[in-house]
Amino acid sequence: MTMSALDLHVHRWEPPAESGAPTLLLLHGTGGDENDLLPLARMVAPVAAVLSVRGNVLEQGMPRFFRRLREGVFDLDDLHRRTAALGEFLAAAAERYGFMPSNLYALGFSNGANIAASLLLSQPTALAGGILIRAMVPFEPERAPDLSGRAVLLSQGRNDPLIPPSSAQRLAEILETAGADVELAWQSGGHGLTQGDVSVARRWLGQRAAPRVTA
Repeated sequence: MTMSALDLHVHRWEPPAESGAPTLLLLHGTGGDENDLLPLARMVAPVAAVLSVRGNVLEQGMPRFFRRLREGVFDLDDLHRRTAALGEFLAAAAERYGFMPSNLYALGFSNGANIAASLLLSQPTALAGGILIRAMVPFEPERAPDLSGRAVLLSQGRNDPLIPPSSAQRLAEILETAGADVELAWQSGGHGLTQGDVSVARRWLGQRAAPRVTA
């Protein structure tokens, strides 16, 4: 049996509740799976289509999207390989499920937010934008990609013990230099999800995606 690009990731697909609604690409954090962010997606955009993906890397039995050498230090070779494979998967998924990359928004948390940032920087046309919750700089691009027309929300914790504010600010600078419309929102919590993340994500997506995305 021949393996297709669609087989690169265990995933879950849920069609949109309304025609023209955006598609959310759900990318979980370390130790999560394709079911983790479904409740968040439904709070952010009840009528959106959902493509939820499981990371292929295991760290002490916990799924991730790419390897790291230690906390906050990424295996860049593996990051680039996994990002390229995710791009191949998304192209196959778009053909199979009938969504457009121009209406595809990443919704990523922590490790998932980091590979979403990597995808934006290395394959700018793969996404319309993204909601990146607790993201940090995945890598410093040698040259700025063209992210004009893309929109990114960074939702960060002021008291996050894993991601210093300088890393989030640097990621915002990189994306803005590339031409993206970037909003950096600060939450009062740490690394975990908060109601503030839900509220800002719902408002942000409702302003940018198809009408009535938030129902």
